[in-house]
Amino acid sequence: MPKSKMEENVTLKIGDKSYECPVITGTENEKAFDIRKIRAESGYISYDESYGNTGSCQSEITFINGEKGILRYRGYPIEDLAEHSSFLESTYLIIYGELPTQSQLDAFRNKVRDSAEVHVGMEHHFDGFPTGSHPMAILSAMLNSLGCYYPEMSTNNRQQDLESFDDAVAVLLSKVRTLAAMSYRMQVGKHFIYPKHKLRYSENFLHMMFSDPYQDYDDSSGLAHALDLFFLLHADHEQNCSTSTVRMVASGGANLFASVSAGVCALWGPLHGGANQAVIRMLQEIHDSGDDGRRFIESAKSGDAKLMGFGHRVYKNYDPRARILGKAAEKVLSAIGYEDDPLLNIARNLEQAALEDDYFVERKLYPNVDFYSGLILKAAGIPPEFFTVMFAIGRMPGWLANWHEVASDEKARIHRPRQVYQGPGVRDYVPIENR
Repeated sequence: MPKSKMEENVTLKIGDKSYECPVITGTENEKAFDIRKIRAESGYISYDESYGNTGSCQSEITFINGEKGILRYRGYPIEDLAEHSSFLESTYLIIYGELPTQSQLDAFRNKVRDSAEVHVGMEHHFDGFPTGSHPMAILSAMLNSLGCYYPEMSTNNRQQDLESFDDAVAVLLSKVRTLAAMSYRMQVGKHFIYPKHKLRYSENFLHMMFSDPYQDYDDSSGLAHALDLFFLLHADHEQNCSTSTVRMVASGGANLFASVSAGVCALWGPLHGGANQAVIRMLQEIHDSGDDGRRFIESAKSGDAKLMGFGHRVYKNYDPRARILGKAAEKVLSAIGYEDDPLLNIARNLEQAALEDDYFVERKLYPNVDFYSGLILKAAGIPPEFFTVMFAIGRMPGWLANWHEVASDEKARIHRPRQVYQGPGVRDYVPIENR
């Protein structure tokens, strides 16, 4: 864990008493005042609904400055990683703290590649799900079940689970995409396709999704590269809902498999992982209404329509991931032959309005990463209900790194937020015949 800098104090006054709260300063000059002793000293707790202004941990993994549109993994700007790195190289960085040497990266890739196949017993688990089951429900259940096949990695004995962490990392990084592809094949009524040893991470995923026993999937348009970029851009994002959920579960001593399974459940929510589905739904509704986006823009400005994929709770500037993925979307959609796709044309009109219309500029409603990711996933042939599954594959590195940060901190305590009770006061029990 990072060593906090405590150089000054904040004085908190409650009634006629004053309490000194030490200031913690981060490496990027972020400041927080430490209130951990306030309840014991004063009897008061702080109240911050949805934790929007609460620091729940000190972390060395990812830095975001929403006002300036900055995102860095372990200090490296996301723009540099997107241009020069790959998903697995950035994954290594996020989990282990440094960019790998060539030999380290080769060994890591080989370990992930060799872990792709699932135990044949897991194939039968899919028979227990109704055909119409949501893929996120399947993914969460299967990731938790995966731990049963690796009992030595999922002991809930923190020291033992840490000792097997490297092996568990390879298992989860590799098998999460295998399980995702298997759930897709189940829903479309096709046989499972086994991974190929020679294919790289994203290529192998597309192979397991879309190949047939008699014909391998042909990626002539560069979708694998765009997908790799999508995964890289989603690999971690500070203490978002799903990542903080993983840390919460890990704080109780739960193993890695159980913790990331909980992360999938948190990501499933439409306010977190389902935003790119909403973008596609919005674009389709605009198209079905016979609009090219211009009428919709005016409706959004008047408050009669909700603009999805614009703005971000964290970024008060342009989402840096959106700039990167927007360029990739244009390139891959053109290669596929989607450059005249009506939904893409509508998206372009909405984007242009956001960049030029004073209404959007003043409110800093710029396109976010979800605006473009949905277009790429749709073009790849991935159904909208699987968009969140794709997000989960990409976010796995951040979940793994955050679990390790919690598990390796010997001073870490179980997460246990307080509340302000607003229910009835004490009441006498009334026998049922008198109610």
